[in-house]
This record gives sequence, structure tokens and C-alpha cells, in this order.
Amino acid sequence: MEIFSFRSLEVYKKSREFVKEIYNLLDKFPKREQFALSDQLRRAVISVPSNIAEGLSRRSHKEKLHFIEISYGSLMEVLCQCEIALDLKYIEEGEFQQIETRIQVISKLLSGLRKNLLTQLNP
Repeated sequence: MEIFSFRSLEVYKKSREFVKEIYNLLDKFPKREQFALSDQLRRAVISVPSNIAEGLSRRSHKEKLHFIEISYGSLMEVLCQCEIALDLKYIEEGEFQQIETRIQVISKLLSGLRKNLLTQLNP
């Protein structure tokens, strides 16, 4: 087994790319949001690949599954915060649609990983 096997997963790679996209988008937010919505969004998006890495580094399948579920929750938090950013007109509809598409892809990949871990947990 490769020590850092999580790095080879498509869901990990795509979630890391997503972090960069959100960070670039945050440059458009007003300065007054630096310690509010921007900070919360930054922490949530970083949590997605971080929890994949941490979870898949655990020994038990139950722990791995727990961290993948946290990663999914963080992804949904990003969606919510981006909807709020859209409502506040910090981002445009087209930008939101791109974000939502990325979230759908990552969500499906996380769901597949979750199913795989469930199968290993309950053979």
C-alpha cells in the first residue's frame, strides 16, 4: 500500500483544484468580508481535501468513512456560502453555476468513495 495513496484519488485532486478556484473567487469579495464570509468559505473549502487526506490515512474503515462524511459536509457548506455570496451579489450567476457544477462532480466522487468504504466496512 502506498503511504500517501489519497494523492492518487481523483476526488482529492479535484477538491484541491477547487480550493484554488474558490481562493481566486474570494479576491472579488469586499474587504469587509475578509473576516466573515470569506474566512468561513476559505476554511470550508480547505476542509474538503484535508478531510479526505486525514480520513484515508486512518487505519479503520469506520474512521475513514467518518472523515469522508465530514468532507461532504464541508462541501455542502461551500455550496451554501456561495449561494449567500450570490444573494449578496459578490459573485455572478455564471460563476455560481460553475461552482455548483464543480461541487456536483466532487460530491459524486465522494459518494463513490463512501460506498466503497461502506462495502469494506460491511462486506
